[in-house]
Amino acid sequence: MKRIPKTDEIIAQLKPAFVNRYKDILGDRYEEFIQCSFSFLRRSLRVNTIKMSVDECKARLENNWMLRQVPWCKEGFWIESERRDIGNTIEHALGYIYVQEAASMVPPIVLDPKPGETVLDMAAAPGSKTSQMAAMMNNTGLLVANDIKPDRLKPLSLNMQRCGITNTVMTLGVGQRFREPVFDKILIDAPCSGTGNIRRSLKTVTIWNPSMITRLAKTQLDLLQTAYNALKPNGVVVYSTCSTEPEENEGVIDEFIKLHPEATIDKIQIDGIKSSGAVVEFEGKKFDSKVMNCLRLWPQENDTEGFFVARIIKS
Repeated sequence: MKRIPKTDEIIAQLKPAFVNRYKDILGDRYEEFIQCSFSFLRRSLRVNTIKMSVDECKARLENNWMLRQVPWCKEGFWIESERRDIGNTIEHALGYIYVQEAASMVPPIVLDPKPGETVLDMAAAPGSKTSQMAAMMNNTGLLVANDIKPDRLKPLSLNMQRCGITNTVMTLGVGQRFREPVFDKILIDAPCSGTGNIRRSLKTVTIWNPSMITRLAKTQLDLLQTAYNALKPNGVVVYSTCSTEPEENEGVIDEFIKLHPEATIDKIQIDGIKSSGAVVEFEGKKFDSKVMNCLRLWPQENDTEGFFVARIIKS
């Protein structure tokens, strides 16, 4: 049987370029970031209000599960019980709940889709944020859930059915094909390096390399520009990643500002979230001061995954 390496052994084998990069970014916060990134990640769930109210669902679950409110999401709860098999419950099978990481609940909250609006989720699978937005829209309006890979549409479809979602149309294709300005709001949870979710996948640090980050940043900027162009006037796009890389986050927004100086980078303020703020300089390059309006979540600040969220309004 292959021996599973201990956490300290994995940390000791981190690539020098990775270590140096994050020491430069975080300074004396580096050790805290590393220890948190390789620690146990609490499970969390979101009540699907399309099928059941928060109070009713909470009452059902608390017979067997200890729950604690996620401060920034009234439908979100951390599971404090030792058991982790919340996905095996009747409530999950019937679509009353969706197992979703607490930081992942932030982008839809920032986008704030309303009932009756036309909304696009450009990279939707497996559907956690899509189902959250459908509930926020009271299952009305039109929600287009797109993804690039056919095999990713399978879990997306199953989750939409399980959650009783009827306002959503699923599409298959590259995000860049959405060219017409027909959407009120767009979420682009961009494909990324995933350095914010090391706590869920150690593979992230084994495949990490700077050239991969650079390639991803180019694709991310392309998708963000596509989303911006597909908005109606005064429409809103939320750009998010589960990456802690400045090049994929503040760097993408900085480049976007150069291309679209007319756009408004909206200030994000959410009660209950701790954030030390955006990275304003990386590898000798200073970013536009507007990146400070974005929200950066380091894992150690809220005991979650790492996330980055930007809210952009089209002029």
